Amino acid sequence: MRYLTIALAKGRLAEKAMELFDGLGIRCDEMKTDTRKLIFEDEANKIRFFLAKPGDVPTYVDYGAADIGIVGRDTLLEEGRDFYEVLNLKFGECKMVLAGPESMIGETGRISIRRVATKYPRIAKEYFHHVRRESVEIIKLNGSVELAPLVGLSDVIVDLVESGKTLKENGLAVLDVIAEISARMIVNRVSMKMENERIAPMIEGIARQIGQRGEKD
Repeated sequence: MRYLTIALAKGRLAEKAMELFDGLGIRCDEMKTDTRKLIFEDEANKIRFFLAKPGDVPTYVDYGAADIGIVGRDTLLEEGRDFYEVLNLKFGECKMVLAGPESMIGETGRISIRRVATKYPRIAKEYFHHVRRESVEIIKLNGSVELAPLVGLSDVIVDLVESGKTLKENGLAVLDVIAEISARMIVNRVSMKMENERIAPMIEGIARQIGQRGEKD
């Protein structure tokens, strides 16, 4: 039996995902230790895990280097690669929003937006093209995008928002919600066919845990 390989987005999503796999009896305690190893194995279940930057997880799954991936929906929307999105894992929840100065609340339909700053150029482009049907200049930033409208670099931003506290402290507000975001489980298309007998029960087991947690909440 070959190993099933699972790519996990580094950080909180990986920790939460491992709780779900633990619930299936798939364990990899070595991942919880202070180590520089890149690949971790559950020999008993023939499962191999590795940690990757979120933006790389869809690439590993698309090309078949990983059979399964756990990553945020924001990354999936931005990367736009080919795979099955099989489960909403219901953690890492936040929103992808259009935000700008508080003075723009209720005025976005009348105000001309020329420049948009964002870490997510693909998502911003799709939103303005298909939803607002506007042609705008997308400015890619890697740091705190909230700064852009404050210094005149852009009119608005497209970014992830969890509590909205940072926006409020800087005189900005949510103008529109583009997408609801949470961690998702994705599967390589070929793997789903070739390893369905192993992957399908895994999906069902995790879905059952999510359902049980929802009932408790």
